[in-house]
Amino acid sequence: MITITCISDLHGYEPELAGGDLLIVAGDLTARDTLEEYDKFNNWLASLPYQCKIVIAGNHDKLIEKGMIAIEKAHLNIHYLCDSGMEFKGLKIWGSPYTARFPGQNKLCMAFSVQSEFQLQDHFDLIPSDVDILITHSPPYGILDECANGRVGSRMLRLAVFKVNPRLLCFGHIHEQGGKSLVLDKTTFVNASVVNEYYQHVNDPLYVTLV
Repeated sequence: MITITCISDLHGYEPELAGGDLLIVAGDLTARDTLEEYDKFNNWLASLPYQCKIVIAGNHDKLIEKGMIAIEKAHLNIHYLCDSGMEFKGLKIWGSPYTARFPGQNKLCMAFSVQSEFQLQDHFDLIPSDVDILITHSPPYGILDECANGRVGSRMLRLAVFKVNPRLLCFGHIHEQGGKSLVLDKTTFVNASVVNEYYQHVNDPLYVTLV
């Protein structure tokens, strides 16, 4: 049995976490995307008592996209995934930060973002067919993805998810649906955003247990 802590869209907040088996951080790590904030985030992450910590980037994480920030610290059990995977306690894990842009999105917040769903397909086609845990910044279309602009999740991600049927999909990006989870077919879907649409820290971490 493995207990997984899921958080996303920190935007500079550092939630209180008790530690455990696996921590997933699904992107948007800092408030202003500065070197000083990433140093602070890395120090906080290193201090957390988890056996394994996995991080992906989000659409606010431009310095990561530019290669100016390193998250990976294998000696501290910290792993950064970007269209890549790893294994932990027999579970196959894959992470992808990519999202599609939508109308009204701030042009300053377009790291790891593409113009169209067809470009997203290039990334989501890489997801292995035997993945157990999938981590994305984008939600799939129609699942915990509704905001003022309507449903803005990825249709290509939805197709990929129901093709490979992971046991867990952890994502964020759409703050309005943060702190919610649901189960469809074999997959537990978790929108792990800890902030709401006003960037207020209102949601607790979400916990998933896989047997």
